[in-house]
Amino acid sequence: MRPVAARAKRLLRRVTVQLGYEHAPRLMSRLRKRWVLIRNPQATIRFQEPVYLGPGFSLHMPEGGIFIVGPGVEFRRGFRAEVGATGKIVIGAGSYLTYDVIIACSTTIEIGERCGVGQSTFVSDGNHRYRDLEKPFLEQGYNFRPIRIEDDVQIHSKCTIVASIGRRAVIGANAVVTRPVPAYTVAGGVPAKVIDYFGPAGSEPAELAESDPSGSD
Repeated sequence: MRPVAARAKRLLRRVTVQLGYEHAPRLMSRLRKRWVLIRNPQATIRFQEPVYLGPGFSLHMPEGGIFIVGPGVEFRRGFRAEVGATGKIVIGAGSYLTYDVIIACSTTIEIGERCGVGQSTFVSDGNHRYRDLEKPFLEQGYNFRPIRIEDDVQIHSKCTIVASIGRRAVIGANAVVTRPVPAYTVAGGVPAKVIDYFGPAGSEPAELAESDPSGSD
């Protein structure tokens, strides 16, 4: 009886894991997709399967806009995108966005293939204006710029991204990217600065080429 009981226990464990971590999450993801499409009939939304939508996935697109996701993309818990009437978000195949990522888009934000976006990262194509002393802050509008995050970029936790990032760049945790980050670099800090380059020889970014041998500016 003991071998039978042990086999039954293993079978129960395997079934429970499959239900809890495979079948049920996939079912809930399909339901979330249907709800997103129903809630935003005025928007263009395309999921190129397979795409996983985690708990709390939310699209705010009351005036329209475009949201296109390539195959193999994974949205973990708490993702939200806010897209304006003329906004367009495109996320390439094989990318993943971890917990509580927020994207705000009024122009264009493109995320390439196989990119990783870490927990609590905020990506926006607009900055508040604030220099007009005759108007309250909230009445001054925004300055917009399209954002392009190229293939294989890795953005670590709690970053703010308001500028484009080149291919295979790595952004350190808590960084604030306010100007374009070149390809094949590591950037970090507030505001983010390039601190390393690992790409083809002879293509080093100017900010590193101009540094002295000690690494200081």
